[in-house]
Amino acid sequence: MQNNVLILDFGSQYTQLIARRVRELNIYCEIHPYNKIPEDITQFKAVILSGSPFSVRGESAPHPDLSKIRKKVPLLAVCYGAQYLAHFNGGKVEASEIREYGRANLSVIKAEEALFENIAENSQVWMSHSDTIKELPENGVRLASTSDVLNAAYRI
Repeated sequence: MQNNVLILDFGSQYTQLIARRVRELNIYCEIHPYNKIPEDITQFKAVILSGSPFSVRGESAPHPDLSKIRKKVPLLAVCYGAQYLAHFNGGKVEASEIREYGRANLSVIKAEEALFENIAENSQVWMSHSDTIKELPENGVRLASTSDVLNAAYRI
């Protein structure tokens, strides 16, 4: 099997950029709407959950069935996706006191995490959100923060 990646799109303005970056690594990827998960998930080595203009706290927020994916393939969740996993696994997502939009710098990175291999503290990142993960799920481990966002990256 190739290194195929599935991107589930929640309506993010950055989904195509994520796909382009994955493809620049010479990895095939497909973008599917969050509610149209392929029947055969075994053809993918990993799944990325995109961001969204929605809030996980809203009544009309997208709510996918991830049972075919969770604990079967690695899952990378960005913005809304990360907030979704935190919120629906016992964490706490709230409206941000400060809306981050634009450049930010990673102020804390947990050492020896594969996700941040070769990424230095103070690396510039791009943030665009009005919610923040105030508390991680019980089995969540903080991986990175910015000056305004305590839980900028985590793993379960």
